[in-house]
Amino acid sequence: MSSVLKQLVEELKAGRLKVVDLTQPLHPGTPVIHLPAQFEASPGFTLRTICRYDQAGPAWYWNAVAMGEHTGTHFDAPVHWITGKDRPDNTCATIPARRFIGPACVIDLVDEVAADPDFLLKPAHIERWEADHGVIASGSWVLLWTGWSKRQDPKAFLNEAEDGPHSPGLAPEAVSMLAHERDVLGVGVETIGTDAGQAAGFDPPFPCHHIMHGAGKLGLASLCHLDQLPPAGAIVIAAPLKIVDGSGSPVRVLAIVPTEAH
Repeated sequence: MSSVLKQLVEELKAGRLKVVDLTQPLHPGTPVIHLPAQFEASPGFTLRTICRYDQAGPAWYWNAVAMGEHTGTHFDAPVHWITGKDRPDNTCATIPARRFIGPACVIDLVDEVAADPDFLLKPAHIERWEADHGVIASGSWVLLWTGWSKRQDPKAFLNEAEDGPHSPGLAPEAVSMLAHERDVLGVGVETIGTDAGQAAGFDPPFPCHHIMHGAGKLGLASLCHLDQLPPAGAIVIAAPLKIVDGSGSPVRVLAIVPTEAH
């Protein structure tokens, strides 16, 4: 074992590093995104018991599960959006595994979102973070800590009104800055999708999907426990299921954090 990997194991064993689970539990009540009626809806999560120490299987227990790829805490591959459909290595099965791991830059927007559920990250907020923590490094995960995951009621989580859902996200110019000027791995959010609730009316529509995936970048949605991460210094691992031609996948997102960092 290399000295670096040995040190990692020792630091975890000694408790000087901890693993934070950024994943929401997945169950039949997990909210799914609501699309206009003319579009095919994504199914929610269902679980059917095959056997449980019974006549169908006396010594074992297992289930069959069904859901849309983008259910619960999930991963968006570039092929998920039309702008990313012709990118190389753009599916869950073909993205190089090294791209699932990167340093985490956690931008605190909790107060802003508490005052305005439609709050958008702008380049000025990125620059403010960088003034304190350094320029966002290429290959980083940029995570928006908004406090949205505290909304346990599905209605409050989706926050839908007559004019559509209202939830925070990224302004188009911030997405472009992160994708093209900072060359991030991707972005992660606590909301049901990486775009703001009102993003259908932006230019371009749904800019986080349009710009990020067009640039070959990745997305993480429905994260939680971002309050347990420092602004900088954590490592995030987000590996989707290796679905052939998969546009996304439920994912177990883990962060490795120095114990004294937060």
